[in-house]
Order: sequence, then structure tokens, then C-alpha cells
Amino acid sequence: MPSKNTTMSDQSIEMSNNQTVEPDHTISLREENMLSLIELFFFAYRDFTEEGDEILDTFGFGRAHHRVIHFVHHYPGLRVADLLSILKITKQSLARVLKQLVEQDFICQKEGSKDRRERLLYTTEKGNQLAEQLADPQIERFEKTMSSFSKKEQQTIEEFLFALIRKNNREDVISLMAQNGHFPTRKP
Repeated sequence: MPSKNTTMSDQSIEMSNNQTVEPDHTISLREENMLSLIELFFFAYRDFTEEGDEILDTFGFGRAHHRVIHFVHHYPGLRVADLLSILKITKQSLARVLKQLVEQDFICQKEGSKDRRERLLYTTEKGNQLAEQLADPQIERFEKTMSSFSKKEQQTIEEFLFALIRKNNREDVISLMAQNGHFPTRKP
């Protein structure tokens, strides 16, 4: 084993003098089952976002643009500070995405009525059309998939997705979704 003072290049040299060592991929049945679920989740997300990615690509946009359009469209008048909290991204990242969306007339910003320093976000007509165009294939995918499950199974799926959200974020998610009359089945 290399010492703590050994550099990465020293480690490579030491390892090259030895036979190739295969990593130990021994995992328990529990880990194997969880890895299978993780991979299924990865592939489901990949396919879930595929149509949206293709649409976004025609505008030179990425998934960050999609998330901004989604939340601004569904929560008109959303404050920039609240959007930062929802997306959990830096101001710099959001500023770049917002600048593009504003310049290309997908989103407009208005001053807050109580605090003129606040920037409230709204989708424009062009932004509304893009939001709906992005949501349609995802809605269709969920409708088709969920229709093959019973109401109880659908509730279990919703509970599973909600349980994936960190506990300290669940109240915020419930509060946000409640603004549109949506409530996760099981609350924290």
C-alpha cells in the first residue's frame, strides 16, 4: 500500500510494477437489489427527459432551462430567491439561464408590488407554449405508465417518489405544491 506521502504518479508507477488488480465487485444481495433500482431509476429518468432534451436542443437550451421554465410557468410571479431555493443552484448559474430565457422572450421579470427590488418571474406567451410543449410528452408518459397500476399502486409510487426527497426538504415541497392544489399522498 502506498504511503500517505506518495503522489498519484508514484502510485501509478508502483501499481504498474505489479500485476493488474481487478477491483473487488463483491456486493451483498441487498446492495445488488438497490443497485438494480438505482439503474432502473437512471434509465427511467434518461428516457423521461429524452423528448424534452430534443425540444430544448432546438433552442440551444439544456435541462436547467427546462426546470426554470417549468417552475416559472406553474408558479407565476415566483420570486428569483424562491426559484433559487427550489432548484438549489447558484445565483450565477440561474443568472446565466434566466438571461437567455429573458433575452429570447420566454420569461419576463417584473418588480414586486411591495418591494421594488424583488424580481418576480412570469412566462411569456412564447414561454407558455414551450412549457406546454415540454410537459406534454412527460404527461403522456406518466398517464400511460400510471394507467397500468391500481389506485393503491399509484399511491405507493407517489409515496416512493416523495420518500426520495430529503426529509428536511419535504415541508418546502408540500408548501410549494399546495399552491397549485397538489398534495403528496403521505406527508412527513
